[in-house]
Amino acid sequence: MKSILLIGMGRFGKHMALKLHELKQDVLAVDKDEDKVEEILPFVTNGLIGDSTKEQFIASLGVRNFDLCIVAIGDNFQSSLETTSLLKDYGAKFVVARANSDVHGKFLLRNGADNVIYAEKETAIRAAVKYSADNVFDYIELTPEHSIYETPIPPSWIGKTIIQLGVRQKYHISILAIKKNNELIPLPKPDHVFDKGESMLILGANKDIKKFIQF
Repeated sequence: MKSILLIGMGRFGKHMALKLHELKQDVLAVDKDEDKVEEILPFVTNGLIGDSTKEQFIASLGVRNFDLCIVAIGDNFQSSLETTSLLKDYGAKFVVARANSDVHGKFLLRNGADNVIYAEKETAIRAAVKYSADNVFDYIELTPEHSIYETPIPPSWIGKTIIQLGVRQKYHISILAIKKNNELIPLPKPDHVFDKGESMLILGANKDIKKFIQF
């Protein structure tokens, strides 16, 4: 379990808090809006009402004691920068900040953020890839050159094994898992026989995966 300081209870911060609750993490939620804090309180360890751009308030939080600080403020450029900077000034171990643009992200990194999340941009890119391809169920970008895709089993693979098909050698992709009926088989063995209704999670270079999914 990690101790997490989550600042900003807008839509992004709220969804983050709910997921962290599901993951059983120890979360202190902060927002200057009392109603937003009250709304999320049942799903976090504790909640505080306060202005994260005020040095006195940040000083009172004991940010050094948190494993992770998340600045989920996205709609106020200045507030997110000031909050990020103050967290680092008071010894935050690791700060992740939400950005709405590349410029915003650059300023956040210059002001002490260890990592930046482009929530809208990442969601848009993922949706574009997912819904523009016929043979893609889901998509996660790992680097600009490599990704994980969930894709159906090619019809010609049914009844054959991974080793028979020479998947890695022929297609230059790695099969991370097989999915069937909402069950996941991680790292399938070379003698796994592909069946109807299965899908698979594959890892590889984008150029190789794009060639493969055109089956």
